[in-house]
Amino acid sequence: MSGVGDDDDIIADVTECPTCLTMTEHEILKRVSRGKGEDLLVRCVDCSEVHLLKLRPSSSISINTTLSEGSESSSVFVESDSDESISVGDLFERDGSFWSVTRIEIGDKMSVKSCKAGEIVSMWAVNKNTCVVKITLTDEETSTASTIDCDPEKEFSCGTVMMIDGRRWRIRAIHTGEGRTLRGKRVAADIRRMYLHPVVKS
Repeated sequence: MSGVGDDDDIIADVTECPTCLTMTEHEILKRVSRGKGEDLLVRCVDCSEVHLLKLRPSSSISINTTLSEGSESSSVFVESDSDESISVGDLFERDGSFWSVTRIEIGDKMSVKSCKAGEIVSMWAVNKNTCVVKITLTDEETSTASTIDCDPEKEFSCGTVMMIDGRRWRIRAIHTGEGRTLRGKRVAADIRRMYLHPVVKS
């Protein structure tokens, strides 16, 4: 609830109404201090529904997080409000770099896509200032695994020809988290691996 005044008069404010199911203007009818927070008895201006709001300051917690940048990894503690919702793919800033959450684990090492920060046991994130794209170079019966470093927003398209170690290779397929595709384009941050074949001289 925002914009609470400093006096004891009825104050117009905005919060979610359980009846209207949307953000509406409310009147604060009563205010009771509860430790570092307070309970507010409020009435919706639109439907006159009276309900209780329990406002409590969020507690800060430290999340055990593994940060990966290329082949290097380090373990740190990331500060967050305990009631903040964190999801895979979320970005956060630390030490002047941006990081993307790649994995969240709660109790019993269970992996989840999203949960409250206070429930997280361990978290993993990768550096998004630069992106390491895994590639497989296939020349007849020989396949070689390698990587390329690039901007996370750089686009790669199936069929594009690239110069790698002085040789021309064509992107045959791109594998993302949703599977492999033989057409279209993807940004580096969304690519798990690219498959390339040499360009045959005509």
